[in-house]
Amino acid sequence: LASRCAAQECKLGWISKVYVNPPAVVRHAEQIQKWHTVKGNWQAAWLLKAVTCIDLTTLSGDDTPSNVHRLCFKAKHPIREDLLKAMDMHDKGITVAAVCVYPARVTDAVNALKAAGCNIPVASVAAGFPSGQTPLETKLAEIKLAVQYGAREIDIVISRSLVLSGQWEGLYEEIRQCREACGEAHMKTILATGELGSLANVYKASMIAMMAGSDFIKTSTGKEVENATLPVGVVMMRAIKEFYWQTGFKVGFKPAGGIRTAKEAITWLMLVKEELGVEWLKPELFRLGASSLLEDIEKQIFHHVTGSYALQHDLAMA
Repeated sequence: LASRCAAQECKLGWISKVYVNPPAVVRHAEQIQKWHTVKGNWQAAWLLKAVTCIDLTTLSGDDTPSNVHRLCFKAKHPIREDLLKAMDMHDKGITVAAVCVYPARVTDAVNALKAAGCNIPVASVAAGFPSGQTPLETKLAEIKLAVQYGAREIDIVISRSLVLSGQWEGLYEEIRQCREACGEAHMKTILATGELGSLANVYKASMIAMMAGSDFIKTSTGKEVENATLPVGVVMMRAIKEFYWQTGFKVGFKPAGGIRTAKEAITWLMLVKEELGVEWLKPELFRLGASSLLEDIEKQIFHHVTGSYALQHDLAMA
């Protein structure tokens, strides 16, 4: 991943006079959706780029070692080998960016990936995911355990109550302690934007999370009613840009939750390119949190290569 973003001091001056114009943000997001999508080889290239940025995720109460093993196999072989060969991409080492699981399943994922002989990192959600309604001591202990089990990336979740009651120093301190507990592991901070009340709060929480040393900021847990939306993405990326101008640190961005189609994935990639530039379009600075997205991308690539639509048995591992 990118060079670590060190925790800055909490500069409340950066967020005290924030004003977000919601209608303008929504209008901008609507325009993005109207952009003509790419076709043919260009589309296939964008979709393969999207695959390399996916955090392939399973966060279900019924996760077992066997479905985690299957997920890890899919992480190493995201697109059928013959389809990659047809595009002359079979030797480019295309895998997903990471496998994301609950702390209790980290060991299963680490072992499965090691057995498969690949270096894909395991990301673990932690810090009272998804509600964040656990004591700070418990959150820190959970992070340390996940790292101990072999997670190289930690997706923490913030306490929404601190945002909604304007306790910005408290939020900063909580995230900073989580960052400390991560040690060498990279930290993605989930803002749960659908529960923050306003776009201004999304911007402020983004800034505080980056000041406290987050390597990535992430939209959602995927368990909220409203997950990754384009207006929220615009606001978070503007915060990332502002933080980069102020400090020189590049912080990554991860939309997650509800991204299910290849077309949506390309829209997110285009938005990142538009707002942050091409240098953000790599797994070190951009991730897509998704569980069912890969299936649709593989279907589109199958159609691109063969000219026909995939039947269920064509992509059995999806």
